[in-house]
Amino acid sequence: MNIKDVDLDEALLQLWYQLRELHFKLREHTWSKYRRVNPFNENLFEWREKGQFITGKDITIYDSTTVVGEVTIGNHSWIGPFCSLDGTGGLSIGEYCSISAGTHIQTHDTIKWALSGGQMPYEYSPVRVGRCCFIGANAVITRGVTVGDQCLVAAGAVVTHDVPTCSIAAGVPARVIGHIKIAGDGSILLEYGDLT
Repeated sequence: MNIKDVDLDEALLQLWYQLRELHFKLREHTWSKYRRVNPFNENLFEWREKGQFITGKDITIYDSTTVVGEVTIGNHSWIGPFCSLDGTGGLSIGEYCSISAGTHIQTHDTIKWALSGGQMPYEYSPVRVGRCCFIGANAVITRGVTVGDQCLVAAGAVVTHDVPTCSIAAGVPARVIGHIKIAGDGSILLEYGDLT
């Protein structure tokens, strides 16, 4: 953007210069500390501040993530950038979960409303993501779904049905393609196979 193309009074022009200086300083700090270049808004606020405001302790929610409605998130969970957490039908996410970038969790849909020309209402159903789950980048979880404890949902999966505890789900629509095995010493084994 060329600031010369915008008609700004002196006060706004000074504010623009200050914001620009803030942007460069925050970007340099984030790069030197984390080796990351974030969107400007992600550098403005502590990533855990949004999690504390919304729901609990030691929860990271990136500023670019939208949170709507009744959403609860267990302690020590991480919600990455550019996610959408729709709690209009009720959404709970367990502790120690990792929700990767671009994930969309929906507790409502407007399918029948749109197809009926607005004659039918929106539909709402709660979603539950159990504790100790990993949801891969750009996954979609639709209304009414329960993802059990200690599940892995693969990147890009579209989850339209419940996922049993200790399962690996992948695909469009998602299906169980493996299981999580937890050894006595706490180590994790991912077992894949055709489970149809």
